[in-house]
Amino acid sequence: AATLLLSRCLLKMVKENIVVPEEILSFCCNGLQGSTSPPRARDPGEREEAPGAMASPSPPRNPTEVQMSQLVLPCHTNHRGELSTGQLLKWIDTAACLSAERHAGCPCVTASMDDIYFEHTISVGQVVNIKAKVNRAFNSSMEVGIQVSYEDLCSGKHCSICKAYATFVAQGPFGSKVKLKPLTPQTEEEKIEYSIAAERRRMRLVHKDTLKDLLTRSPRETELETRDGSVAVPAEKTRVESVELVLPPHANHQGNTFGGQIMAWMENVATIAASRLCHAHPTLRAIEMFHFRGPSQVGDRLVLKAIVNNAFKNSMEVGVCAEAYGQEMSISRRHINSAFMTFVVLDQEGRPRTLPMVAPEPGEGERRYREASARKKIRLDRKYVVSCKQTEVPLSVPWDQSNKVYLSYNNVSALKTLVAKANWALTREKEKVRMYTLEEDKFLSFRIEISVHIAASQAFSLLSDLRRRHEWDRHYASAELVQQVDDDDAIYHVVSQTLSHENKPQDFVILASRRKPCSKGDPYVVAFRSVTLPTHPASAGFTRGETLCSGFCIWPESEEMSKVAYYNQATPGYLNYVTTNVAGLSSNFCATFEACEKFLLKNKEDLIMRLQDL
Repeated sequence: AATLLLSRCLLKMVKENIVVPEEILSFCCNGLQGSTSPPRARDPGEREEAPGAMASPSPPRNPTEVQMSQLVLPCHTNHRGELSTGQLLKWIDTAACLSAERHAGCPCVTASMDDIYFEHTISVGQVVNIKAKVNRAFNSSMEVGIQVSYEDLCSGKHCSICKAYATFVAQGPFGSKVKLKPLTPQTEEEKIEYSIAAERRRMRLVHKDTLKDLLTRSPRETELETRDGSVAVPAEKTRVESVELVLPPHANHQGNTFGGQIMAWMENVATIAASRLCHAHPTLRAIEMFHFRGPSQVGDRLVLKAIVNNAFKNSMEVGVCAEAYGQEMSISRRHINSAFMTFVVLDQEGRPRTLPMVAPEPGEGERRYREASARKKIRLDRKYVVSCKQTEVPLSVPWDQSNKVYLSYNNVSALKTLVAKANWALTREKEKVRMYTLEEDKFLSFRIEISVHIAASQAFSLLSDLRRRHEWDRHYASAELVQQVDDDDAIYHVVSQTLSHENKPQDFVILASRRKPCSKGDPYVVAFRSVTLPTHPASAGFTRGETLCSGFCIWPESEEMSKVAYYNQATPGYLNYVTTNVAGLSSNFCATFEACEKFLLKNKEDLIMRLQDL
């Protein structure tokens, strides 16, 4: 009662433009359940005391970080007493928006929400903990990373629920875009997320092209699966259409419909569509990218449509979209959002049940059916590629043209993650060449760097073509371009001079992915990793070698000076060679990099002349 009275007094003071004392604000922000504001910042030197011990100083918190804790009440749950996914999406979007606005200093709107995979359900009485912080700011958009976990207050158990990435756009007066200030990462984790955010952004932009390319090369005919004892259900029987009137409680502080509310409404109609197929209560397992195409305001009518696109053996995909219109029906509807949701139906033991088949309608229904199959393939490939554990054998991943975006993403992000690691130690220095090592539980990585009198763009052009590497690296006998995937990716067949333990030369099939800087301060990147190609299987004359993660990063130091660094996460077959150089028993690394410098200096003038001729 006291808290309610205090809240009402606070609201009255704000309306009457009365200055609110800081003590009252601090209590209201930190004392109310569901608060998203961090505790009051301590004065310099102030420490929090704990009974019987002095608290150690905590590391500085990211200024954009927002933490939200919500107690799951019966009003938040479904018939099973589990937290509604729609309610969770509201909380996620709220926390992410507050983090974005903390960095931008102005209103922000949700542009998209990346794929979300839900690992567990949350029960009534448990606490949802959400942590959101800006990973990277681009021109007018920023990526916010969100981590969601639950806490059981009785047992003290903590468990991860999902991890999500949302894109927000800062808006000025009358909806104008605002140029964002850059974000400076501090911790190792923040530096990794900052670096890979550019790759995730690139992957979002080409997602549609990836799907289109896969469908182009797939058979046009729709092949329906056959299941014993199952009768195909017409997809039209699962169709749902529902309308919602946007009221003030559904709007954010800018007067636009709250993005989390739209996502919750979409989840609701998608669940109904899935239930009509299976005649049971489905569980949402994954959401594929919410994409907001435009805003809606208080007073708009939102039409939400959902239909089961395809039903696989144990899961189904539901397509859902949201359209908006005003009071006048004569005005055409505006498509404001769309998403694809994957549902399963669990039995009493928690295992997925076999689902009925879906019979798509000719035309648009068949198109949705085929696209659902393509999206499932992309999801499975992406989940394998992005989450592939480095301890798995073999190290090479199968090359798949339809999944090239995610293989390229994994290649570059692995190198960027290695670059951003802390605890690199200088182990050797010979003249201008410096060698560093990073010792981890299962891997020994090394980096060699040198400053060269050459523009970074020129060094990038020369080092990204593996066909010229034999000119400075004596370990390379030859490199054949097998496939030019696109402007940024190519596959090479490399033959090494180094003999294996079988006394045979080694060969490699390598995916080379190159990236120009996304913003000032970013390096030029050339990443390498092994892939397998059916056209180039292992042959008896060679020992097939593998590289897990290696490549170049090139930082401009001035217009005519660059720092060139080579990174390699040593594989078992390469480990002895690495440790020999680290221990100082060999100078091959230093000699090779000195030869690299000479190659760059020798060829930069020719490169300038060729570019001028173009």
